Amino acid sequence: MTKEQQFFNALKNIFIGVPVEGESGYINLMRMKAKYFKKVMMPAIQREVEEALQPFPEFREELFDKLYTFFKRYFTQSGSIGFFFTPYHQSVYEQVYTNEQDVILFWKTARLYYVKTDRLFRSMEVPLDSFRFFFDVSALEHKCANEKRELVFEFKERRNDGTLVFTVTYSEKGKTTKVAEIRRAIKDALGLKNYTADVPSEETLEQAFRLFGRQSEVDYFICKDARSFLREQFDLWLWQYVLGKPGEESQTEWTETRIQQLKALKQIAYNVIDYIAAFEDELVKIWNKPKFVLKSGYVITLDRIAERDKKLLGRIVEHPGFDKQLKEWKELGMVDEKFTAEMLWQNTLAGKELHSRYRFLPLDTKYFKDLELQIIGLFDDLDAALDGWLIKSENYQALNTMLPKFRERVKCVYIDPPYNTGNDEFIYQNRYRHSSWLTMMENRLQLAREWMREDGVIFISIDRNERDYLTILGQMVFGPEGYLNTFVWINNLTGRQISSRGAAGTHEYVLAFGGQNVRTLSASVVKFKNMMPSAYKGFDYEIREDNIGPYVLKNELCNTNSKFNEETRPNLVFNIHYNFETGEIKFSDIGDEIEFEGFVKIPPKQNNDGVHRYHAWRWGKEKILKEKHNLEFVKCGDQVRIYTKVRDFEVTALKDVITDIRTSLSAEEISALFRVPVFMDYPKPVSFVEIFASQAGPEDFIADFFAGSGTTAHAVINLNREDGGKRKYILVEMADYFYTVLLPRIKKAVFSDKWRDGKAQPEGKGISHFVKYYELEQYEDVLRRASYADDADLFSDPNEPVRYLFLRDTKMLDNAETGEKVMEVDLEKGTVKVDLFKLYPDIDLAETLSNLTGKWIRRIHPDPEEPTKPGKVEFQDGTEIDLKNPDWRLIKPLIWW
Repeated sequence: MTKEQQFFNALKNIFIGVPVEGESGYINLMRMKAKYFKKVMMPAIQREVEEALQPFPEFREELFDKLYTFFKRYFTQSGSIGFFFTPYHQSVYEQVYTNEQDVILFWKTARLYYVKTDRLFRSMEVPLDSFRFFFDVSALEHKCANEKRELVFEFKERRNDGTLVFTVTYSEKGKTTKVAEIRRAIKDALGLKNYTADVPSEETLEQAFRLFGRQSEVDYFICKDARSFLREQFDLWLWQYVLGKPGEESQTEWTETRIQQLKALKQIAYNVIDYIAAFEDELVKIWNKPKFVLKSGYVITLDRIAERDKKLLGRIVEHPGFDKQLKEWKELGMVDEKFTAEMLWQNTLAGKELHSRYRFLPLDTKYFKDLELQIIGLFDDLDAALDGWLIKSENYQALNTMLPKFRERVKCVYIDPPYNTGNDEFIYQNRYRHSSWLTMMENRLQLAREWMREDGVIFISIDRNERDYLTILGQMVFGPEGYLNTFVWINNLTGRQISSRGAAGTHEYVLAFGGQNVRTLSASVVKFKNMMPSAYKGFDYEIREDNIGPYVLKNELCNTNSKFNEETRPNLVFNIHYNFETGEIKFSDIGDEIEFEGFVKIPPKQNNDGVHRYHAWRWGKEKILKEKHNLEFVKCGDQVRIYTKVRDFEVTALKDVITDIRTSLSAEEISALFRVPVFMDYPKPVSFVEIFASQAGPEDFIADFFAGSGTTAHAVINLNREDGGKRKYILVEMADYFYTVLLPRIKKAVFSDKWRDGKAQPEGKGISHFVKYYELEQYEDVLRRASYADDADLFSDPNEPVRYLFLRDTKMLDNAETGEKVMEVDLEKGTVKVDLFKLYPDIDLAETLSNLTGKWIRRIHPDPEEPTKPGKVEFQDGTEIDLKNPDWRLIKPLIWW
């Protein structure tokens, strides 16, 4: 293979990325890239090369060799651009310092948008034991963002050659792999009455599923400014190529021909970069384009309707959808199985009124779509009447799309992002452990800052693995004075408080950053319950010091776990003899009557399990003698206890410590709300989040764009119930449990503050509430629908070949997924008609335009011809927009960029 073929093959592979199968906007993206490469990029580069090489054809092989060497370093398997394979970056260039900021810890990805991490799944055969399994991913819909979704396997068929075929999809709405049902289906396919060795066992199936799942994983990024980034890197690479590494002699002969060759190399490389950058810039526009609001609905308590229009509430009760609403209330544990619609009312002296016990039942307008406009029409100022917004979306898309509407409105932000440890792990490639995570956070914190008021505060829960990195990142985003404080949450007072690495496993942190008008934040501002436990296992948290240095006491040397006894650990059961004056230690066997003069005899503790007599020591005799300087012998009455010392520990100001809220509270809260186990990703206790949400005033906005199960909204609801405040919340969550956990949790929290085993308790208190929920169009959705031309002539201008790339493509003026035209232009009549519902059937155009313009909705007026559908939206500034036929110039950013 020639260097030229090698270059173009490599360029195609790195530009398009590794092929993947399934249903995905990324599949369309790869088709777009392949078409662009074949019809535009490659022919143009070939023409330019031929022209440039005319004076020196002998330079051809070297030219392509060097182009290949450079470009292969800056692309990943997914086709993402960045610092990925740059072996000489230490000696050539690391952009780790600038005039404005200190060390950039994530320099590899700092100039990128983080999109997601996903697997490059391909259909494959897995032989295992005596079976052959084939996994078909042709119908696999790839993840829209970085949401956590499990693979689901279903048996499809048994081929004639005995291969067992499975379909592979991602989980949705709680769907899981059911191994028992798979085995039954295989048994039936084989025509067997009973299970035999011809049916794979559960263990074999699960092992096959694991083997399939080990396919390669890649991070998807978009380069913010690919042209300047790649040109800058090429200049540095060329400097090294021409002059050699620092300290080496240059091997270049400076002839006129050589100089012209290097100029040609640079010009061609720049042209290649321009073509790559043109496409990457298009992706940046898609990533940042405002997104449509989809599948919207409202949750409103019955009292809000009854106090404005009892007749409308009567029509709701008689509506066919009320049976579904009633079923939901019963499933949520708000009413019992005997409850009927008639029980909503009670007779009073003033007439028939809504029953006080049921006035806060939450009505979901998804069951009453034909009455929805009448319900929200009860309010003269719709957005002002709302208590919150719940958005199902990847959070960058939400923060970016909703920014015009919520810019500088939010007083308090609390987020609990995924950490890089344990089961709450952020999905990333290990070699980008901190870099990908920090890029993800930086992209979102930059937008969050624009949401916040000048006196706003953001609180970020984090563990020790990312605390220091996040502290520096926060100062980069909010400025050096934006760092306010680090609070420590001791979340487990019953476990080991101190370990050899510090207080790991028993505490987390909350970092606080603020705007220009917030300078200090400490216990005097934050209403922490400032208490440290007075003692832990008999000792306070005093920092002591011996001749070696400072230390704190950990646990007792004797292991009180009943499993560690004279039978399981016979070598660790013995008597210790200690001389308090000399510090000398001796040993004797259990049962020996030996006494040493001047020594105190310390037997291991008694074991009360009824079988064994003694507990075992944690350390053996040899370690005790070797590490005796790390033991403390303490007289406690007639007994002596031995404690271990820890010399590596963290010191924190007590005023910034939260200790009276244990992490297990969250599990108790969830089990009280839901009668069956639900998927939860380590939520924080409501009382913990209330501490931070309480920093907002009684009418302020509070946001959480890693909403999880909805703890922040729950905390805001509790605060409003407690003090009568009117705080409003904005929550963003992308996972499927938005509908199965988050939204039901908000409904439950509104109806009652007392729950047990998934049922509301009679003494519970409700609260009047009105919240809107919706989904946002995603980057993946746009990639599916964006339409790009096949005709290469549309792409280029011979004088400026990349300047007008993509400007004549229809993009979302046509729906690439269905082939339908979204915009019709009548040149004779001079009219333009846009039908956005050909893109999505369930667009909430009023909310979409509210986000786009930043104007708040006052009223949504019904269409006179179809009263159940919106006709126009009226904003708070008095302007109105026709929703049936909006001006195409207004919606242009949504469909053409």
